[in-house]
Amino acid sequence: MRMNRRFGRLAALLALALLCGCTPAPGAAQPTPQPELPATETPALSGPAEPAPTAAPAQEQTPAPEPAPEEADPVAALLQQMTLREKVGQLFMIRPDSLDLTLPQEEIDDEYADGVTALSDAMRKTLQDYPVGGICQFGKNITGPQQIAQFNADLQAASKIPLLISVDEEGGAVARLANHPAFDLPRYESAAAVGETGDPEAAREMGAAIGAYLKDYGFTMDFAPDADVYTNPANTVIGTRAFSQDAATAAAMAGAMAQGLQAQGILPTLKHFPGHGDTAEDSHSGLAYSHRTKEEMLQCEFLPFMQPTQGEGGIGPHAIMVGHIAAPALDGDTPASLSYHIVTGLLRGELLQGEDVLVVTDSLAMGAITEQYAPAEAAVQALNAGCDILLMPDGLTEAFDGVVAAVENGTVSEERLNESVARILRVKQQYAGL
Repeated sequence: MRMNRRFGRLAALLALALLCGCTPAPGAAQPTPQPELPATETPALSGPAEPAPTAAPAQEQTPAPEPAPEEADPVAALLQQMTLREKVGQLFMIRPDSLDLTLPQEEIDDEYADGVTALSDAMRKTLQDYPVGGICQFGKNITGPQQIAQFNADLQAASKIPLLISVDEEGGAVARLANHPAFDLPRYESAAAVGETGDPEAAREMGAAIGAYLKDYGFTMDFAPDADVYTNPANTVIGTRAFSQDAATAAAMAGAMAQGLQAQGILPTLKHFPGHGDTAEDSHSGLAYSHRTKEEMLQCEFLPFMQPTQGEGGIGPHAIMVGHIAAPALDGDTPASLSYHIVTGLLRGELLQGEDVLVVTDSLAMGAITEQYAPAEAAVQALNAGCDILLMPDGLTEAFDGVVAAVENGTVSEERLNESVARILRVKQQYAGL
């Protein structure tokens, strides 16, 4: 039975309990008023004394109604019901190919290899044994509109808890659906071209247009907008994927595009913190470096990621992708995605100031990670750093089982695990129909 049905029954029971608790109890019966006795008098000598009046029996009081119970938190209730493997599963977002355990990792990661395009019975079984929380579709997993809509629907139907299903649909060069020949969808020259208009409304409209068709095909999350500030001309990874070379413009455009996606029910993901626009290296093949000081980053790279979730100009609940970028001024040669100092101390503690944002690693199958860390090691370190979603590990079963073991032996505390799972479930309440 799917978890969202369990959620419905839980909500119904809670509503019934609240109605019962809030119904006013009948008013308590009041004691019968007693006649006022006259002042004591001396009885007449000629007659017998009258007997003293008998007091009326005390009336039984109706107990006061119990105070109405506080409304239960459905996420907290669900969290209590989940097994350890179900909790750990929520942390992982994988390529659909990883559900086919017969495929070698090299083929899974190869963008030019044939990809899985439909859900097999064996893949359904893997999803039961390794109940991941999300899927990221790539171009090789897409053949046409009807196919991808059906594939996403089948994945959702096979999952006990609703999935976050994502894709890289930035607009411009990186658009898995819009750039596919089988689709007739709005196409954009680049984020940079939109940024050159200087009008955030143009970025908002782009986000809304992309969000609308992603929703139609069953997606719930987009790995966009690119919130990098393109400051290094030698950078070959970002380029026109960034809205601007100016931090304030990039921030305004990224925030507006995020709002456009959200208006269509799609969870936006600002990427790649702490900033990929000043790096010269490609983190797909090795660790990228930013040699700026923290003070310089505060004035530039960090600005687009410091988006409020509430209040005027707030972009609502969103995700931030942390890149495999080393910033020696922040934490030596440690990739930001695996750094407690950068993710928890800097991003969550200083820049977001308590804003409850979902933090996603960049792909853990990139060379920047696989050259230095085993799959389980990278997953555990990213979780302890403060990341919530562990994206596309270099070996699902090894990484998954490694996190389970780390919780069991205390390397990862259950409190730390529950914190991320609760954050993921709350996002799914809003974007994935939980």
